[in-house]
Amino acid sequence: MVQEEMRLGWGHINVNVGDLDAAIRFYEKLGFSVLLPGIPYLGLKQEAPPQILSESAAAALGLEAPVSGRGCILQLGKGFPMLDLTELSRPGGSAPLSTRDRGIVRICLASQNLEQDHARLVGEGVEFLSSPQVGQGGSAKIAVCRDPDGTLIELIEIDLDRWSELVG
Repeated sequence: MVQEEMRLGWGHINVNVGDLDAAIRFYEKLGFSVLLPGIPYLGLKQEAPPQILSESAAAALGLEAPVSGRGCILQLGKGFPMLDLTELSRPGGSAPLSTRDRGIVRICLASQNLEQDHARLVGEGVEFLSSPQVGQGGSAKIAVCRDPDGTLIELIEIDLDRWSELVG
């Protein structure tokens, strides 16, 4: 029996948020736009009031039913992955991970001009952990900010000449 090769591709990254409208405004500052005003496979819509997830959707996500929420799918440009923002009405949960934690701790977005993007975002009220910093060997500059719920967003500008020297 021949085993078939698994073929996966990018789908989306999910970010749970406390206030969907505030999160959309934040991610729009980063260049995202709403692709779908809902998350169809979960039965969620962007507009209020929150919709009740089906028992099967709640089970698939590891949530106890009943649970309700709102959501939307954002895109950055025309490519993948998409970003699903989900606001669940059930209280609880924990704070987003920090860089010291295990698991997915940051979403990284590429910048063509980090100094300019950083200055624009600071002017729009986005708080960063530091000003842009040059990475080891000068191959990249990075700056990290937090979304309204504390999720870390890394902005990176890569120096392609130095980067190609490092990766061969």
